[in-house]
Amino acid sequence: MSSIRLQNVVKEFDGQVVVQGITLYIEDGEFVVLVGPSGCGKTTTLRMIAGLESASGGNIFIADRRVNDIAPKKRNIAMVFQSYALYPHMSVFENMSFALHLRGEDRPTIEGKVDGVARPLGLAELLRRKPRQLSGGQRQRVAMGRAIVRAPEAFLFDEPLSNLDAKLRVHMRTEIKRLHRRLGATIVYVTHDQVEAMTLADRIVVMNGGTIEQVGPPQEMYSAPMSKFVAGFIGSPAMNFIPCRLTGDRDALAVELDEDTRLPVPAARVERYRPFVDRPMELGIRPEHIREAGAGHPAQAVTAPVDVVEPMGMDTMVYFALGRNEEVCARVSPNAAVSAGEAMTFAVDMGQMHLIDPDSGRVV
Repeated sequence: MSSIRLQNVVKEFDGQVVVQGITLYIEDGEFVVLVGPSGCGKTTTLRMIAGLESASGGNIFIADRRVNDIAPKKRNIAMVFQSYALYPHMSVFENMSFALHLRGEDRPTIEGKVDGVARPLGLAELLRRKPRQLSGGQRQRVAMGRAIVRAPEAFLFDEPLSNLDAKLRVHMRTEIKRLHRRLGATIVYVTHDQVEAMTLADRIVVMNGGTIEQVGPPQEMYSAPMSKFVAGFIGSPAMNFIPCRLTGDRDALAVELDEDTRLPVPAARVERYRPFVDRPMELGIRPEHIREAGAGHPAQAVTAPVDVVEPMGMDTMVYFALGRNEEVCARVSPNAAVSAGEAMTFAVDMGQMHLIDPDSGRVV
């Protein structure tokens, strides 16, 4: 496998810049997920790595070889698409072995390679079937197997699970992660699903408007987002954002949500936040850091009438208004939730707070 390096890569379509000079280094054997909303440039970036789109500027390197002017078939990468792109008239074996036939490899070698890939993917009993005789998950595994037998420099996945049902997506995420561990492959994976990104990636690249917002390990993206966009995009349910104002003096600060609600800032953050006193700011707090008040949840208590209750089985999502009538979501125990219209006391873990500058959108 090989490293991939993007150096100030730009892409324009009809005079509109859709990828704005991104720079990224993907290590040999690393699993990197490009994630972001539709139109953020993630698929275009993947297609430029594959050679399916030409870069308007900058350089792309695969295994330290500049590939800007090299045809896709000569880049020695394998791409798995959202659509399975299988040949309908060919069997599973023929689909998986097609590239090996084109290379001129002999029959015993081809059979050995296909068998070696088909077994761990659960396809050994399906090699004689045609794509129309397979389920969606089986077809996706065939597409993956076809890529694996080529032993490419890197694998590129373009939203490969988006056509599958929820249960099968979970299963296939596990299969892809197991595949990466077994092959030690360099994988660049595009998705709009932040759960896929969190569960699969060694590092996540969050893209927005053709630029890279932040790069880092999944837990870092969750715990230490650098911008409001990343904070809101990573995590499910999404982070709550509440307009606020910092108040206080030299030794103690508080987040003022309205005239009656002030939440103390952790002492360790007072020095960092002091320059923002008396400025309009935003408090970011995740639903899982607003729990039911009581033993085991030591935090600042707030009481409010519940608006909506959503039982999720293991947890219950409770929606209520806080501050100047801002909707807030809390993740509470099913046994603690009250009915809509009743008052409930919540514990807000301010040790997990994020303070956001609304002018720049940056987490301070």
